[in-house]
Amino acid sequence: MSDSALHNPPLDRPHRPRPWHNLPFWGLLPTWVLMGFALLVPVVIVAAVSVATRGTHGGFTWDFNLASYRQILFNEGWTGEMEFTPQYLMIIARTFVLAGATTLICLIFAVPVAYFIARQTAGTKAVLIYLVTLPFWVSMILRVYAWMIILGRGGPLPRFLESFGLPPGTSFMFNDFATLTAMVYTYMPLMVLPVFASIEKLDVTLIEAAHDLYANRWTTVRKVILPLTAPGIVSGAILVFVPSLGAVLEPTLMGGGKQMMMGSLIQLQFGGGRNWPFGAAIAMTLMCFVVIFLIFTAHRAARKGDVA
Repeated sequence: MSDSALHNPPLDRPHRPRPWHNLPFWGLLPTWVLMGFALLVPVVIVAAVSVATRGTHGGFTWDFNLASYRQILFNEGWTGEMEFTPQYLMIIARTFVLAGATTLICLIFAVPVAYFIARQTAGTKAVLIYLVTLPFWVSMILRVYAWMIILGRGGPLPRFLESFGLPPGTSFMFNDFATLTAMVYTYMPLMVLPVFASIEKLDVTLIEAAHDLYANRWTTVRKVILPLTAPGIVSGAILVFVPSLGAVLEPTLMGGGKQMMMGSLIQLQFGGGRNWPFGAAIAMTLMCFVVIFLIFTAHRAARKGDVA
């Protein structure tokens, strides 16, 4: 052994306690167990049902079968051949279009509302935030029924437009417009609150500096406010887009069951359709779309963080 090794012995590595010797590990164990039973186990059950075989009189049998996933794209004809059926693809496309439109409309209205609230005094700010969250104190069914009265035949909106030449007895119900209106109203607070939290942390001096450099309002919004509040916008978009994909109440009541979305299709298969494997297959397909969207959003946010 060299003299340097004798005079400079290697430093011992710090002892790291094993997970099962760590107190926080045992403190979080009940949470992990609860999440496992409340989240993972139901997902596993739905995934298992999606590859099961439909029973003769409803229900299912534990026979491995991918017919439920195949039914999304194909249907068996009279002679046994597989025929392409785009009806479920149209429902999936309508779901994404309405969910995307809901997210975009909520974003357009939420940014100025959140900016206005963030620039108020503390007392006024608290009152306005309370008003934004006030719809959550009322049942969603009552809120949707209120819009059914507003948009229905003889409601306030048709009567108001009749004075401008709208034919009497017109109804705005049971179409995509009614469904979109109810979804925007339902999920608007979920967009306003994250955007408000992000704008509230915005340094006002940056906006003043943009005006000092002769930037107009649109340039200030596009170059200063939106980039700095991007985390809140992304969070709000996720909180609106993901629940919109699985919306059930709005397309069922406002669409009249005619303009279906994936959520109402799943509810129909587990209810009146009595086709549990197909309903589970649609649910798993929806969950895959949601997971892909979340992974894409997280990856894009991580890339922006690395560039910054």
